[in-house]
Amino acid sequence: MALTPEIEAQILRYHHVEKWPIGTIARQLHIHHGSVERVLRQAGLPRIGTPLRPSGIDPYLPFIRQTLEKFPTLTSTRLYDMIKERGYAGGPDHFRHLISHHRPRPAAEAYLRLVTLPGEQSQIDWAHFGHLEIGRARRPLMAFVMVLSWSRRIFLRFYLDARMENFLRGHVGAFEAWGGLARVSLYDNLKSAVLERQGDAIRFHPTLLEFAGHYRFEPRPVAVARGNEKGRVERAIRFARESFFAARTFVDLADLNRQADVWCLGQADDRLCPQDKTLTVRQAFAQEQPRLLALPANPYPVDERLEVTVGKTPYVRFDLNDYSVPHTEVRKTLTVVADPDHVRVLDGQLIVAAHPRCYDRGQQIEEPTHIAALVERKAQAREQRGMSRLTQAAPASQDLLGQAAERGENLGTITAALLRLVQRYGAAEVQRAIVAALARGVPHPNAVRLALEAQREGRHQPPPVAVCLPAHVAARDTAIQPHRLDSYDQLNATTGEDDEPSELA
Repeated sequence: MALTPEIEAQILRYHHVEKWPIGTIARQLHIHHGSVERVLRQAGLPRIGTPLRPSGIDPYLPFIRQTLEKFPTLTSTRLYDMIKERGYAGGPDHFRHLISHHRPRPAAEAYLRLVTLPGEQSQIDWAHFGHLEIGRARRPLMAFVMVLSWSRRIFLRFYLDARMENFLRGHVGAFEAWGGLARVSLYDNLKSAVLERQGDAIRFHPTLLEFAGHYRFEPRPVAVARGNEKGRVERAIRFARESFFAARTFVDLADLNRQADVWCLGQADDRLCPQDKTLTVRQAFAQEQPRLLALPANPYPVDERLEVTVGKTPYVRFDLNDYSVPHTEVRKTLTVVADPDHVRVLDGQLIVAAHPRCYDRGQQIEEPTHIAALVERKAQAREQRGMSRLTQAAPASQDLLGQAAERGENLGTITAALLRLVQRYGAAEVQRAIVAALARGVPHPNAVRLALEAQREGRHQPPPVAVCLPAHVAARDTAIQPHRLDSYDQLNATTGEDDEPSELA
């Protein structure tokens, strides 16, 4: 527990002036006796009161101190095993408590204040600010922070991941907001900046090196475990957490970034500049800005690029979602180019699809014309396959379909009806029926059906009934013998016009 300077002063006074024992001080100040002992040890004053009782660890103290001087980070558990092998009979818990009083404390390290020239250095880092729930996706909220080391001007921009593309977008946003850039950019050992490090040998990320060459600045990593070298950006992140993000509400990521821009140009710029207390950050930046490097004529491209292979369905997968493409692009390798707001799909240099970017997961973002074209193509394909089967079974159907098309008939419906007749009556019968219908000048399935019935009745055959048809459908094809009409002529011949017709036997 961290004690305030007032409590530490009371402990020293009660112990050395009032001669209170450690237990009394701990009870009266409501703190642990170990904290009282720690304050007294750090003060370096002799203990007053009851002398310490002999402890079982005393004979082993020379060996313990000698071992800890050689191995300062040796754990208490390993040291206990070594002492136990040499005859120590105490328990491990009490040993850990005692050994904490004898472990050498590292000497406090002193630091020099780092002074930079105007326009010389900027410091960059990522900071994690929790997560955002977007639909079914849970995405990390990452803050890109860049600060000018001399004027302390802050650039703050939020993204939904810490990928290289967003890392470079943060740089470009800061450069454009400031109208220039510092000569040296100082990084922590981020994977976006340093891929590998062995002593003084550093392997930078090749994309960052290309980016630095485009803007003509020097990327420079800090030493390992030397966070003090980038203390300006660390303090800027803490300042952003406490002064900007705490208890802030926002609608979406764009709204949060708009508020961040207002904060950077307002409250963050109004604070005093630590480099020169007579200036605000805004005034210091006005002096530093002319010394920044000028921006190149063309900005560095920071769009995400990904090679994707389209499967059997006309969609490409990108960032947890599926985006539609024309059905003519299936089974191809395309390129997805994305910025924070839009997703484009390219076939070489040709843009085949463009969509608004979605940060949900498992969604299908579709262009209606893509799906409509696929549906139409599938309908045409089914119609063409049906026509092909029909013309193979009954070649005369080609003439019938041609005449039907001239009359504006629906060829798909006619093809389906004729294929059903082929399945029921057979290809040869349908071929003769189509020829008969064409001879009558009626290119329609109903004429073909009547010709088939006439052919069946002429052979005195029952109507064909499909075995797989339901009973109520098969009943429609029941054979019905039509009544002979000449009996009515005989009736009129045997009776007068005004006589009542006799009942036929």
